[in-house]
Order: sequence, then C-alpha cells, then structure tokens
Amino acid sequence: MNYTENLLIALQSIKDNFLRSLLTLMVIAIGIACMVGMLTAIDCILYSMSSNFNRLGANSFSFKQSRQTIKSSNRGRKIKRGEPIRFDDAIDFKDAFKYGSALVSIDAYCTGGATVKYDKKETNPTVKIIGIDENYFLTSAYEVEEGRNFTSSEALSGTNKVIIGNDLVNTLFDKKAEKALGQLISINGSKYKVIGTLKQKGSSAGSGNDRKIYISLLNAKKLYGYAQKNYNITVSTPNSTDVDDTVSSAIGTMRNIRKLKAAEENDFDIRKSDGMLEKLKDMTSTIRLGTMIIAGLTLLGAAIGLMNIMLVSVTERTKEIGVRKALGATKINILAQFLSEAIVICIIGGIVGIIFGILIGFGVTLLISGQFVIPWNWMTLGIIVCIIVGVVSGIFPAIKASNLDPIDALRWE
Repeated sequence: MNYTENLLIALQSIKDNFLRSLLTLMVIAIGIACMVGMLTAIDCILYSMSSNFNRLGANSFSFKQSRQTIKSSNRGRKIKRGEPIRFDDAIDFKDAFKYGSALVSIDAYCTGGATVKYDKKETNPTVKIIGIDENYFLTSAYEVEEGRNFTSSEALSGTNKVIIGNDLVNTLFDKKAEKALGQLISINGSKYKVIGTLKQKGSSAGSGNDRKIYISLLNAKKLYGYAQKNYNITVSTPNSTDVDDTVSSAIGTMRNIRKLKAAEENDFDIRKSDGMLEKLKDMTSTIRLGTMIIAGLTLLGAAIGLMNIMLVSVTERTKEIGVRKALGATKINILAQFLSEAIVICIIGGIVGIIFGILIGFGVTLLISGQFVIPWNWMTLGIIVCIIVGVVSGIFPAIKASNLDPIDALRWE
C-alpha cells in the first residue's frame, strides 16, 4: 500500500465520519489559531515598535566622558570623571570612522539659561543652547518641520544661524513656524538668523525637548568652549541589528585617536539607546512562552479527543481490518493507514488554524497601524506541531489496529 492510497483512505474515513472529525479538527484549529495568531501579533507589534525606536535613536550609540569609580580612604567610593572628549578628538573621529552606512554626529551642551528675544516678545531665561553639526538631526529623534538643517560648511564656519524648537515658535512667532524663517532673533544679546524649526517632540525625564535652540558646532566652540569642554559623539546605523558590530569598530577607531595602548582600558564610555527595546523583547519572550503553553494545553485536549476518535474508529472498522489483512495487508500497512488518518486530520486542522491565526495577527496589526509581517516561522511551527500531535494521537490506535488477529477481526460483528 503506497502513501497516495493511505491518503485517499484517510480522506474517505474523514468523510464517512465527517461531524466527529470536524469537531476534533476545529479544536486543533482553535489551538493553532491561538498560537499562530498571538505569535504573529507579537512579531508585528515588535516590528512596528522596532521601526519607531529606530526613528527615535534605538539604532544608535554615543561616546560619553567616562565615569570611573575609585576608592577613597574616608568616604568609601568616589566617582571620578575621565578625560573629556575634546573638539579635536570628535572631529578626528568623524573624519576617520568609516563603517558601512553609519553616520557620525557631534554635539555639545552650551547653556541652559539663555534668554531669546524677537521684536517685543521674550522668553524666560530657561532656554537650552546646543551646538550641533549637519548630521545631528539624522542621528537623533528630532525632525525639521520648516526650513532646513545646517550644511557641513555652516556647522564648521561659526555662522550666526539657528534652528529653534517648537516652544520658541509658539512663544515668539504665534505658533506659526513659517513665520519664523529668515527672522533675526536675539540670544543673550547676540543676533542670529532662523533657518529652520523643529517638529514638536514633548518632554521626557524632566527635559524640555522643545525648548531648545541649536547653533553651529564651531559657534558653540567659540562662545562656550573651554579647555576641558566635552563633546558628545553619536553614531547611527541604518538597522539596529548592526549596532554591535559598529560599536566594536567605533571603539577601535576611538582608541587609536586617543592613542591608547593595547593594555590600557578605554577612557571613554559607550551608551546604547536600545535599552527599552531590549526590555520589551524580553517581556514579549515571556508572553510568547505563555502563548505556547496555553496553545499546548488546547492541543493536548485535541490530541486526547483525536485518540478517542481513532480508538472508536478501530473498533468500528475491525471487520474491514480483517479483510485487508486477509488480502495481504501487513501490520506496517495497517499501522500506516490509521496513523495517516490521524496526521491528515491534524494537518487539515492546522491549515485552518494557521489561516485564522494570520487573520488575527493581521487584525491586530491594523488596530495598531503597524506593518504586517508574514509569519513563515510560526506557520512552519504550526504544521510541525500538528504532525507531532497527529503521531502522538494516532500511534496507539494504529498499533492496536495493526495487532488485530485477522481471523477474529473477520468474525467481528
């Protein structure tokens, strides 16, 4: 008896016991739909969140001035600042670092107590001034709303041009970003021309992200620079999966610039921006495990039900088994026939469950306005689980059928 004949007999048996097979099939389908649907939804949510985090800087890392813990005789432990990343270090790194499509930006904090004036309007002395280069907005979460970014020549020319945050547009220009372009504003008594405005970002960790003004990097060095001034370097990669490799390459470049010997430790810190995303991935791993356990319990019930059906089928078809054995069917033939029936029921149920699972995942993706990802891995897992359930459920009834004595089976009424 070949595999095609086994398949045809299995399908005929399912047709002959349609209602009973349908109920078992639907239990399997529900279990697979729950598993595939939830796992697909989790993947789509993570994919959407990963894309959003990438836009917010999760695919970037920064060089910071190191903080070293040292022992003190009278106060236990102290925090000591390492050597700052100076202007020349930052510029040399930006010029030297070449790794794939990674972008390098430089910024420097200038002051948090600036007063900005335009016409007769004036802000409180709480405006932050940040010196940036032309890549800063490409490696951060800020987006230009009106106007333009600095050019590379402007960033290193000390030009009196600025890009202002959304709060300053609201305060000085009546919430009209286009009105601010080209206007001269006064920052602590110095005149600057507005060349761009930023989209609203909101506050985080007590920081007014929209209450900032951005000046050119060289301008920041001239007005707010000093010998121990620290400059921040941010490196952004096109994809968050490339961050670790880029970090390794960037550390090597920075060590060369700082002239560190092989035995010396890094005198700078690396800070990644993907901590929140990693925590979310860890949380979803637990959710995935819980989903698989729940689906597994559902499939366990389906497996017990399917085994019961197959045992009843063996009893009902005892005479048929006797006829087949009398005509030359071996134990292996009978075992393969009944095992095939169990597997076919599970696979059909699995296919139905996968279809419903994909629809569930697609529905969740639509609700969160995310991007749907075809769950090939979970579809494959669903089919594998169905085959395992079919084998586990059908093996005992199949063995029972194959061990029937043909003479006793032929006399069965």
